[in-house]
Amino acid sequence: MILDQFDNNKAAVINPSDLVKHSDSTPSVAVTCFSKATFSRMLEEFGGERVTVRSLANLDINVYETVYKGVKIALYLSPVGAPACALLLEDIFALGVQKVVMFGTCGVLDKSIEDCSIIIPQSAVRDEGTSYHYAQVSDEIMTNEKHIEEFEEILEKLSCSYTKGKVWTTDAFYRETYDKVKARKEQGCICVDMECSAVAAVAAFREKEVFQFFYAADNLDADKWDMRSLDNRDKLDEKDKAALLAMELAAKIK
Repeated sequence: MILDQFDNNKAAVINPSDLVKHSDSTPSVAVTCFSKATFSRMLEEFGGERVTVRSLANLDINVYETVYKGVKIALYLSPVGAPACALLLEDIFALGVQKVVMFGTCGVLDKSIEDCSIIIPQSAVRDEGTSYHYAQVSDEIMTNEKHIEEFEEILEKLSCSYTKGKVWTTDAFYRETYDKVKARKEQGCICVDMECSAVAAVAAFREKEVFQFFYAADNLDADKWDMRSLDNRDKLDEKDKAALLAMELAAKIK
């Protein structure tokens, strides 16, 4: 298969440094999410001055800078889907960011996981294409190899319920079939998302750090799909708490 043709050479025809100007003033740590509503509320809560704009063909992404607990933190909104999310992450690293805390929704494959509770992925099944350009072929990739203990301390301090386990990352939202869900559950997956395995591969390839976590949304562990809080307008207070968790961890691992 063509995805077997991984090339470990970091020099490509087009490189992030060809399009992005590194800045020594860029914060070393960034926080990002995927929900416009949550991101807008983050800017209202934590403040933020726009410092640059990244253009992804038909999409402009504003990058902001704020200070939380005395730590400079970059803030930006990630696009949904592994290819675009990974491309923007490359630009963020090229700007000078060394560590990223990323959070967003996921679908649960275990109905006992409560709506909006926190999930920490420890590994990811690579059912997307982007990661194969950043890492040798394998079924799975490790995630969050650093900072889980620090994050658990924050979760316990703020009385947040959470689950750790394996995530299934797929490009195709409308192709999460019943047979695939069953197979991924048998493989040990407790949730499904669209970016995690690719993000982990990019971070490892560039020798940077990304800590990823989810807040549980729709339930796929049923005879009929249950949307629960997948809509970006639902349960905003609970999602604000996820944003607070991300800021707390960013300040801690700066």
